[in-house]
Amino acid sequence: MYSSLLEAKVVILGSQGVGKTSLVVRYVQKTFSANCTSTIGASFMTKKLVVDNCKVRLQIWDTAGQERFRSMAPMYYRGANAAILVYDITSEESFRDMSSWVEELRKNMTEDLIIHVVGNKLDLASSKRAIPVSRTEEYVSKTLGTEFSVHEVSAKDDNGIEELFLQITRKLVERKQEIERIKRINAENAITLQQLEDERLQQAQTTNNSSVCCGI
Repeated sequence: MYSSLLEAKVVILGSQGVGKTSLVVRYVQKTFSANCTSTIGASFMTKKLVVDNCKVRLQIWDTAGQERFRSMAPMYYRGANAAILVYDITSEESFRDMSSWVEELRKNMTEDLIIHVVGNKLDLASSKRAIPVSRTEEYVSKTLGTEFSVHEVSAKDDNGIEELFLQITRKLVERKQEIERIKRINAENAITLQQLEDERLQQAQTTNNSSVCCGI
């Protein structure tokens, strides 16, 4: 028996060609294709897993990276609990584009959104790397804050994908458990206050009855 059930929405953002679709397909279907077609608008896949005795259902939205679909983006972001911002470690342009995606998130998402920045195509690091991970970490620290996570992964080699989504899911579960804990404490406090009020009223009634009996 699982302690609770969590349904969460995760959105994947980034420029065209960084491997967003490959990342999602690798995680959900455990496959990789070098010839993924460009996403039109958005699509989503579902992943079920159990983390910390919590049954989780992730709805993972793969959004289009082309400029012509940008106006549609807020419709797909709505209600998201976490976002994965993807760039290509071999592409300077995709890294520079992150600033516009960060701005997109800030305009359309809540402040408590969980954000992970991901450099894809780690399998090409030795021959074609253009962006050192230290540069990404510095950018994220200055732009988003030190609490946001940076990953380098390879959808092709299935390197780091499971760890990425597990980290995000754990954060989502921890947040749910904390909310439930606060609700439980508030409910207990409300019960205690009601008990105190009931005792006060009962004591007042007893006092009144005593006064009547004594002819006061």
